[in-house]
Amino acid sequence: IHKYRGRALLIVSGACAIHCRYCFRKHFPYRDKQLRNEFGSAYDYLLKHNEIEEVILSGGDPLSYPNQKLFRLCEKLESIPHLRRIRIHTRLAIVLPARLDAELSSWFKPRSKSYIIVFHINHPNEIDDEVTAAVAALRHLTLLNQAVLLRRVNDDVATLKQLSLRCFESGILPYYLHLLDAVRGTSHFAVSLPQARQLMAQLNAELPGYLVPKLVKEYPRQAAKKVIAY
Repeated sequence: IHKYRGRALLIVSGACAIHCRYCFRKHFPYRDKQLRNEFGSAYDYLLKHNEIEEVILSGGDPLSYPNQKLFRLCEKLESIPHLRRIRIHTRLAIVLPARLDAELSSWFKPRSKSYIIVFHINHPNEIDDEVTAAVAALRHLTLLNQAVLLRRVNDDVATLKQLSLRCFESGILPYYLHLLDAVRGTSHFAVSLPQARQLMAQLNAELPGYLVPKLVKEYPRQAAKKVIAY
């Protein structure tokens, strides 16, 4: 999927360790969109488009791949000269921290490309001692978090503040706070735009700027996510 200039997204797998009620991917046509034979024609496409500097591995969850299969895919990506960064999005690492095993963490150092791992953590209670210990082995990488703003889950300043603090203590920098995508059957999770703005204003008063994620929303056919508030 080549939606944004300079970045392309690979649907690595339809598998995920958890099926979040709010996730649009329950309606996503994985059979048509995910990689075939670990790469398929995507490699040729990436080679031809030298404006692409970053590839995002998503799904499902890229860490649903066994290590060796994931390593082969990443090594293939590393062979693309104009590619500079490889970003891996995962929720599996939080619900199953043992997935961040020694083989995985050691493979990432050193590499010819820069790697970014983006965790999907919505609530501070998801970050326990086991998660913190597992993530510690990846601190040599750029570690980011993106969350979804969810009514009656994390739509209060105390919870969002604690989420940012616990992420940072684990070596993860808050990155995005997403307003809910329009997914059938999820309206009870929606937080209004005025309330979201108010939450961000309060969060800015409570935390230093580097611990405040950008509040964003994705709109169809737009060239980038829209930043609603910092």
